[in-house]
Amino acid sequence: MSWNSLEEVAQAMVAPGKGILAADESTGTIKKRFDSINTESTEENRRSYREMLITTPEMEDYISGVIMFDETVRQSTKEGKRFVDELTGKGVIPGIKVDKGAKDLPFAPGEKVTEGLDGLRARVKEYREMGLRFAKWRAVITIGDGIPSDYCIRANAHALARYAALCVEGGLVPIVEPEVLMDGSHTIERCSEVTHRTLYATFQELALHRVPFEQILLKPNMVLSGSDCSVQAGVDAVAKATVECFLRTVPAALPGVVFLSGGQSDELATQHLNAMNRIYKGRLPWKLSFSYGRALQAPALQAWNGKASNLEAGKRAFQHRARLNGAATLGQYSEDMEETAAA
Repeated sequence: MSWNSLEEVAQAMVAPGKGILAADESTGTIKKRFDSINTESTEENRRSYREMLITTPEMEDYISGVIMFDETVRQSTKEGKRFVDELTGKGVIPGIKVDKGAKDLPFAPGEKVTEGLDGLRARVKEYREMGLRFAKWRAVITIGDGIPSDYCIRANAHALARYAALCVEGGLVPIVEPEVLMDGSHTIERCSEVTHRTLYATFQELALHRVPFEQILLKPNMVLSGSDCSVQAGVDAVAKATVECFLRTVPAALPGVVFLSGGQSDELATQHLNAMNRIYKGRLPWKLSFSYGRALQAPALQAWNGKASNLEAGKRAFQHRARLNGAATLGQYSEDMEETAAA
């Protein structure tokens, strides 16, 4: 499978009925996931788990691309086929996380800035030569007492834009991920205000860095009530608040928005995405899809439970969740589908 331009890659990643699997957990993060099922986080267990996801039958019907960690792009199936080649052979676009994580922002208590720009041009070149076609960089914005500061938002927007420019230059479609965390007791209105500020600054920096909007994807948070807020906005309210915020901040030239799940439950992440596509069907300049990690993987992780004998059960659970989210990109998901056995 070949994609001739960055625009074609970006459009293929938001093809109708499809979205992106985020399987780019760092070694530390996947250890926490494995700890939850009492499984040791060895290189072989990580390889086996990722192979289970990548080789799931018909996953290519619902998954357009897979974001991987550096370790994963260098691994192969038990038959010796590189994961990158396994995906490409199915028509699924392989991608890579390139940031080095969020670190404390100097002189800004409680705020973070993402690092990893040093040496990025060379890493992009290597990954492109390995057959990867897109990359991801995550910025973290926290809502709290007096934060986020404009300093924090600007620092992260600048880093996202520099990363995106280097990716486009090197032949990778950049996924730009400015995540406003749902942690906290803030209201949905406060989340909307911070998300607006964050997206406005991000696209301003992308424009200053001469990044073509047609060649990138946005991976944002949804506009939600804080996880500890006493009043939780309903599904349609979240859908409307999110889309209204984006209509004011996200350029029409962008091919698509691939949401992160950000700590939402599997079902709620699907319901929110479905509501947006149901309510605004045919009225938006960009496609709305998903780039979920835990919200796609959690059922598969539990079904697998670290045992080789459970690999097929894990694949069924992953395929089921992927199919439901694929339906949500079309506004065709219903809660009745959750009752369908993943068999």
